[in-house]
Amino acid sequence: MVGPKLDGAGIEKLKTLEIAQGHLQRVHSFVEHMAVAAKGQQPTATYASQVRRAAVPMVQLLKTQFGMIAELVNALLMTSARTGSDQIRVRTLRELVAQIRVQLEISVIKTMELHSDKDDTAATH
Repeated sequence: MVGPKLDGAGIEKLKTLEIAQGHLQRVHSFVEHMAVAAKGQQPTATYASQVRRAAVPMVQLLKTQFGMIAELVNALLMTSARTGSDQIRVRTLRELVAQIRVQLEISVIKTMELHSDKDDTAATH
């Protein structure tokens, strides 16, 4: 089954979203490593810095086309830099990763709807 044809802007947006999803998987991996360290009463500072290092390119990538998602990534960056209870920080980071993932998936669907070639869909019906 062939999907709908997209215009150039739609293709570029989908490429951006795909790259962002890859970055998010990496961030999620670091957050989970941080959770294991926090549960084992080990230092989590290394993982927090890895989260920040992996998330910064996401902000740069998303801020031009998907500003609201970039703001969520900024919130994730700020949370990873906070001090305090590691358990609370890990819980908040997990929630933010889930929110970003949902927003990326919604953006993929919306991009496909908004940038699909309307002439092809009308000709097939």
